[in-house]
Amino acid sequence: MEATIITIMALLFLSFVALGVFVTVKAVKAAKRGVDRTIDQARRTVEDTTLRAKSFGQTGVPGELARLRLSLRTSMRATQEALQAGVGEDASLKESLDLFRRLSGHGLELDDDLRRLEREPDRAWVAGQLPELTARTERITSSADALRRAARDRALKFAEDDLSSLSDQIDVEAGALRHWTGPESSPRAAAGTDEFGAAPSGQSGTAGQAGQGAGGERSAITAPDPRRTAYPWEKSARPETTT
Repeated sequence: MEATIITIMALLFLSFVALGVFVTVKAVKAAKRGVDRTIDQARRTVEDTTLRAKSFGQTGVPGELARLRLSLRTSMRATQEALQAGVGEDASLKESLDLFRRLSGHGLELDDDLRRLEREPDRAWVAGQLPELTARTERITSSADALRRAARDRALKFAEDDLSSLSDQIDVEAGALRHWTGPESSPRAAAGTDEFGAAPSGQSGTAGQAGQGAGGERSAITAPDPRRTAYPWEKSARPETTT
């Protein structure tokens, strides 16, 4: 019995140790990914700033190479952010994102070529390569821009359609709120009385039926009370006084 308890306790201890190691490893990997992302972001920021400074501050081959790299990186990054942000709401952008990943392979290859040419000492030879490099850059950036603009146009169209549908629903609801019920559909009309509680003409209430006797004698014997107020806006009749 004691051996069984000891075995169970040992297994529980090992399980807790293994769980702790697993959680620790996951936390370390998550922290490492966060650090890597931060380093990559900082490196891209520094590199973009350097390229921007070279494109404005240098002329000739170095400045042109910097402008091509900056144009390529700016277009590709903007398209990637637009597609990744929209694919969560529009699943049809998944195919566009797959195409962009293929395009990114060509963009990375071109960026590597441009980076190597920045260190090439033969400036004359590099200058001869610039027309072909410029054409490649324009083809890739044009494709990236087309994907990004199409995705944005699609999102705007969906937003406009949703707003139009919402506006139509609001117009219908506003019209229904402004439609007051007429006398023929009011609850008092359905009950056989007007808005002041009196029976409409041509209909006899229960008091009229009670006032009718055999041959109409009761209504002739019992005269209507002159002090009775017929309508709310009429003043009460005063009893006549004799002097």
